[in-house]
Amino acid sequence: MFGGFKSNRELVNHLINRGVLKTERIIKAFLEVDRADFIRKGFLDSAYGDFPLPIGEGQTISQPYTVAFMLELLQPRENDLILDVGCGSCWTTALLASIADNSRVIGVEIIKELAEFCNGNLEKYNFDNVEIYNADKLPPNSGTFNRILVSAAAKELPKELVNAMMEDAIMVMPINSSIFKVEKKGGKLLMEEYYGFAFVELK
Repeated sequence: MFGGFKSNRELVNHLINRGVLKTERIIKAFLEVDRADFIRKGFLDSAYGDFPLPIGEGQTISQPYTVAFMLELLQPRENDLILDVGCGSCWTTALLASIADNSRVIGVEIIKELAEFCNGNLEKYNFDNVEIYNADKLPPNSGTFNRILVSAAAKELPKELVNAMMEDAIMVMPINSSIFKVEKKGGKLLMEEYYGFAFVELK
């Protein structure tokens, strides 16, 4: 597969010009965290394409437009405790760690081979605020989170993740073919739906 832009800078400029990348610190993270560092070698020629790419085990690294859209909804902040569910190649995990470098980012990946791939990719950077777990549930003693990002589609809102949200927390996740922004306010959930996306299934 060939296509896309020739550099990470060109890809970021494309996302800015499309109006999906808006926030300065998120733009800065996209410039600092090179998507090519999270791609399988056989697809490096397409690293800067605005489309998903296979990373093995039937999973993909998400389309840059979609990742930017979700992170703009999530708005990670300094000192947040952040959960990245289905972290895959760890591109989103690295972006989260870069956006809020005083935060603590916990990535969870159910597929062992991808968790190993993810850790190998993170070694290319010097993040000291990231923990990766090969698990199918929340890490032990992780508590509740200020921000939760989910990169695979559920069929319904997972109760375990809702229960893991602090007051005033935000979760961004796909359900079926829509992206939802979920906020917890006064013990209630406020939900916004954005249509027209496609994701691999949350296992």
